[in-house]
Amino acid sequence: MNLDKLASVLIPDDDLLPLEEYEKIYPPRNLAKGAQVTRLAPSPTGFIHLGNLYSALADERTAHTTGGIFYLRIEDTDEKRKVDGAVESVIRSLKYFGINFDEGAEIEGENAYGPYYQRQRASIYRAFAKDLIARGLAYPCFCTEDELNAIREQQTERKEITGYYGKYARCRNLSEEEIYANLAAGKPFVIRLKSQGSTENKFTFRDAIKGNITVTENDQDVVILKSDGIPTYHFAHAIDDHFMRTTLVIRGEEWLSSLPIHIELFKVLCFDLPHYGHTCSLMKMDGGTKRKLSKRKDPELSLDFYRGAGYYPKAVIKYLMTILNSNFEEWAAKNPSADYSQFKFSVEKMGKSGALFDLDKLNDISRTELSLLSPEEMYGFLYGWVKEFGTDADKEHFENRKYIISVLALIMGAGSKKRRKDIERAEQGVRLMDYFFDDTFKPVYTFRYDGGTVKNILDGFAKIYDEADDNSVWFSKVKAVASQAGFAAEMGDYKANPSEYKGSVADVAEILRIAITGSSNSPDLCTIMKILGGQRSVSRLVLAGNAL
Repeated sequence: MNLDKLASVLIPDDDLLPLEEYEKIYPPRNLAKGAQVTRLAPSPTGFIHLGNLYSALADERTAHTTGGIFYLRIEDTDEKRKVDGAVESVIRSLKYFGINFDEGAEIEGENAYGPYYQRQRASIYRAFAKDLIARGLAYPCFCTEDELNAIREQQTERKEITGYYGKYARCRNLSEEEIYANLAAGKPFVIRLKSQGSTENKFTFRDAIKGNITVTENDQDVVILKSDGIPTYHFAHAIDDHFMRTTLVIRGEEWLSSLPIHIELFKVLCFDLPHYGHTCSLMKMDGGTKRKLSKRKDPELSLDFYRGAGYYPKAVIKYLMTILNSNFEEWAAKNPSADYSQFKFSVEKMGKSGALFDLDKLNDISRTELSLLSPEEMYGFLYGWVKEFGTDADKEHFENRKYIISVLALIMGAGSKKRRKDIERAEQGVRLMDYFFDDTFKPVYTFRYDGGTVKNILDGFAKIYDEADDNSVWFSKVKAVASQAGFAAEMGDYKANPSEYKGSVADVAEILRIAITGSSNSPDLCTIMKILGGQRSVSRLVLAGNAL
């Protein structure tokens, strides 16, 4: 069979460059020894999830801690799945979490290894497919979808491995006459790899994360060019990773089954194989068992969940770092003020088995990280969330920057030795401030004393309250009202003779707190009333009294 002629007939493009020219166009990168080139290569489907962020963080840390390059490639060979705006969504979502690319699709700056959209690189793939045909390592397949389905059904009935291989590869050994007859009949075709492997052969492969694993050779004649001339993922990624000079591919363990195919493709293309590291799946406890995070069952898998709820981006990243490297948590505890980027990230220390995702632990880290912010920094974080996700009332409230910062200073315990950790995410933080505004103050009064006693306390304090009072004078007035209402003004007196009193001064303070904030728990009540102002504070005391 004249393979050169067949290659020219199957791929008649006359504008393809000699293969060696591509090596000149995309030369090896001029990087220091040990520098890693990593990539994130999503499909433009519009959905980016926690697993993508998990891998992207590992890629970014690996590249930037070694002085390498982290780039974005869009694998858009499947036109049916493409969603408009998906690429921008990926970049925007990852940027929110502090993941930045050095080069790639839609990234400004020098992009010498582009284009970074696979559909724009079609001529490169076709040139290499043509070469494989000419070398007898690829061939046309004319099997219809119905014929392929029949093969799969037969294999399933026989409990054999499904796929196009061995005796099931019907077009593998077509004669020259049969091929040209099919072409003359106008039959559509794909180009398949003519695998040189055998499943009887096994070898040891060094995975960058999992260590030594046993791999069986590939014997599948996988499709490398589809009927529309666009490559499959398997073929395109091998060529792109070579010419973009990728040194390490970090990807989910679901790709382990494709590893034999990828190893063979690099071999027949005469490319050096990059290192592969397969990450463990993100798991969660469901009852008493572990399972993978699911798009359908778990809203926390979507990055939109974290943005919508207002998780502090740095907290999410620091939590993922605890999953990625087991020694990060200890390092962070010893270096509480250090940025996570100062940690020496290591691919070798990544987990080899399923990582348990714990939302409670994330919440704890988020509270700690937010407690380290100044009130002004917290305002900036919350304001960013409010602009995108807040109510109209929230947006109006946050226009009063000075007032909000005074509220945050109280809630966060600014100036105190031990900062409060009341805020774990933006949505919850904004709601914590609702009672500081009349239009969002929705009290539910739950007093533990009869209406007459409560009203007597509220009316009494409303008459003597003065917002100019400092905490000492304010509390002395609370004691005075307590004594007049039959409560112990001193806690020692109440503990000594509880039966002689209706309650203690603490109970009176609780009544005032519920009237002012709608809750029995809040930061310092005297300060809250100062922030609200005298008129509004007294109005709330009266409002609560009238509600009895």
